[in-house]
Amino acid sequence: MKGKELLFGNLEAIKLYSMREILVVFITCTISYSLLLEVVIMLIVFLYFYIQSIKNISTRQYAWEQNILMLNSHQRLNVEHPNNIEIYDHSKSINKSKYYENKDNFHQWLVGFTDGDGSFSIIRVAEGKWTLFFKLTQSTYNLRILYYIKKQLGVGSVHIDANCNKGDFRIRDRKNIGSIILPIFDKYPLLTSKIFSYQKFKKAYEILENPNLSTKDKDNLLLKLQSEQMPTDYISPAWKAINYEVNNTHEAKSIMSKYWLIGFTEAEGSFYLVSKDSSRITHAFEITQKLDPIVLKAIALILGISVSKKKTYYTVVTTNSRAISNIIDYYNNTMKGMKSVEFRIWARSFVKHKGNYEKLSKIRENIRVLRKIRLNEKFQVNKKDNK
Repeated sequence: MKGKELLFGNLEAIKLYSMREILVVFITCTISYSLLLEVVIMLIVFLYFYIQSIKNISTRQYAWEQNILMLNSHQRLNVEHPNNIEIYDHSKSINKSKYYENKDNFHQWLVGFTDGDGSFSIIRVAEGKWTLFFKLTQSTYNLRILYYIKKQLGVGSVHIDANCNKGDFRIRDRKNIGSIILPIFDKYPLLTSKIFSYQKFKKAYEILENPNLSTKDKDNLLLKLQSEQMPTDYISPAWKAINYEVNNTHEAKSIMSKYWLIGFTEAEGSFYLVSKDSSRITHAFEITQKLDPIVLKAIALILGISVSKKKTYYTVVTTNSRAISNIIDYYNNTMKGMKSVEFRIWARSFVKHKGNYEKLSKIRENIRVLRKIRLNEKFQVNKKDNK
């Protein structure tokens, strides 16, 4: 009986032991399953956020690419800097072929050229009779630039004086002034104090076109307008956006486009060769103005050179080799008139003959001869003045 109890006891122990093993296995499996479930859940969550992050990156990449495309399709660029000022493109992509791609590009060039050599006139022909003139004046040596402007605008006329020394591009028809000239100069304001004359010119146009005014009223208003004088130290309202003070290149480029600067340089700039001593000739670039130091300061910042004040004028000038090299890159293939011919000769001589006194002396003399050429209305050399 005792053996049976022992056997029975052993059987119970075996059962209990088997049950404990099953329980351990069950618990182990349960724990393993739970861990596995957690791992699966974590993987699912990870994959979800990973996919979302890829989508976000793709979206940002697409937006970035779209922004780049937008930047490349406009000449004005949004560039990140402390004040978030929107600036004009001054890159090498700006060249003379762009004038034909977009009339706005030519219009900015024209405003710059006008800031240099243009005028807005209000003339009293007789009592109660007035005429308006938009005029651009050049030596007949650069006659082709006047015909280029005429072709681009599609209106106006070119007049040459009796001696073939000076040529004028003129628009006096008020219909053309109202439909062509005013919209251009309203959209792209003059940057020099010449805008004061333009504002008077525009007011005169509005007075003359006002059907509610009598001839006498118009006459009196125009006489009063004509007598208005520009204030001392007047600055174009175009600079108001930067509080009439330019402190850095970004601010300069936010007001002054490259097209404007090219036009202004064609009118006022000079690429020349200057003697430093009896055996050395160097390349020089210069723009001078009696008024508007803010304009010259902006030009100096953009071109990376300095501006200085003389007794009666302000000047942006350099003979520094590195600065000259940068100026050559900046203006390469950008100009339309005879200034472009002078520039090419000047730039080529810098690359090929820098430091060669004899070569540069001959080139300087050739440029001087070239500038003396005067043309008639048929683009023939006026021999009487060039003997």
